[in-house]
Amino acid sequence: MKVVRKRYLDELIARKHNGLVKILTGIRRCGKSFLLSVLFKEHLVAEGVRPDHIIEVPLDDDAFVGMRDAMSLGAYIKSRLALDGDWNYVFVDEVQLAKKVLPEGVDPNRFAPEDRDDLYVTFYDTLNTLRKMDHVDVYVTGSNSKTLSSDIDTNFADRGCQIQLHPFSFAEYCEAVQPTDVQTAFAHYLIWGGMPLAVAENDDDVRARYLQGLYSEVYVNDIRKRHRLRDDAVIERLVDVMASAVGSLSNPHRMVSTLASVMKVKTNDHTIKAYIDYLEDAFLFSEAKRWDVKGNAYFDYPVKYYAEDPGLRNARLGFRDVEPSHMMENVIYNELRARGCLVDVGVVELVSRETGKPVPRQHEIDFVVNRANGKAYIQSAWKIPTDEKREQELKPLRRSGDFFAKIVVTDGCQPPLKDRDGIIHVGVIPFLRDESILDNVLGPK
Repeated sequence: MKVVRKRYLDELIARKHNGLVKILTGIRRCGKSFLLSVLFKEHLVAEGVRPDHIIEVPLDDDAFVGMRDAMSLGAYIKSRLALDGDWNYVFVDEVQLAKKVLPEGVDPNRFAPEDRDDLYVTFYDTLNTLRKMDHVDVYVTGSNSKTLSSDIDTNFADRGCQIQLHPFSFAEYCEAVQPTDVQTAFAHYLIWGGMPLAVAENDDDVRARYLQGLYSEVYVNDIRKRHRLRDDAVIERLVDVMASAVGSLSNPHRMVSTLASVMKVKTNDHTIKAYIDYLEDAFLFSEAKRWDVKGNAYFDYPVKYYAEDPGLRNARLGFRDVEPSHMMENVIYNELRARGCLVDVGVVELVSRETGKPVPRQHEIDFVVNRANGKAYIQSAWKIPTDEKREQELKPLRRSGDFFAKIVVTDGCQPPLKDRDGIIHVGVIPFLRDESILDNVLGPK
């Protein structure tokens, strides 16, 4: 199975020789290394780059354990550079494993405590040094968003650019498995998701064990080690709570109450907020804030959390709670983010007079989607079996008070069709497989 991840490969190709460090981030095992060391490397070789001008340092490989400090990493790469006027391409996999180091002969005791951090050589320093060398193009991968994403502004400033990878989208999943029945394939995708090795596996029992092992043996263990957590019960149960509540409104205080009442785990708001940050940092979940459509402002809480991959989420819960409407909503959210959109949950406050008195009520638009060229509102509705359900889904779209594009995505393969209010109705399968449906209303990236 080989999936040419065109969306990401095109981004890498477009950024060649731009003078910046190209930073590939994303959840572990989603295909960052394959993209860089197979797909992008094949592109370079096809363009005439000689293999000895491609320097690969997979820091998660035990053979490169000696490179896991910033100075050794820099020295090794410099020793491999071919300084003949042609371009060198440096690939560093899992760069966050390269720890900071104090140069030999530097005595930190001679400096004030607040200045001692500046004495260390970090991998940021190493990458910036390489970036400034003639004909050296630098690419790195990492699985820690705070190390590589939120710190880009402070450590790379205008010297790095980020490309975030996700597990296989549904379109990529179809490219991998070549289904004869796309509707059945979508049902399968809602259960098993798009982690590449899970998609490649044909045995469901093996696939389930793989996904469950990723959560417990890789992701949660990484978080424990990185943040030196001693209270394992809290992080384990919090993962279960968040996985159970994808797409539902929540906040740290509500999770504390759920942990105490349902799981008999005692904790506090501060701890839960920190642990949620850790889970987002590892790309396991992402937060969608609520946006007041008419008031043009964010609400602080509650928010929604979505799982990075439906298969990982379902495996964590033992495949006991695979509710298709919630999973479809999660898949649409992930797809929108993968397409480079900013995604919020919309709130439209309308006044109801059902009781004879004006009563303000909040109505939800599943996704407020922003991209550089445009904005759209999207409702995810698994089924619309009745007129009442139809009115519930369409009311906040009709009453948003503006003229941005509005889309209702339902289960099935129906092509896009506008109703008399100008709202586009489309099946989830064409919506996920044909990017032009969204591009036509937002404009291309």
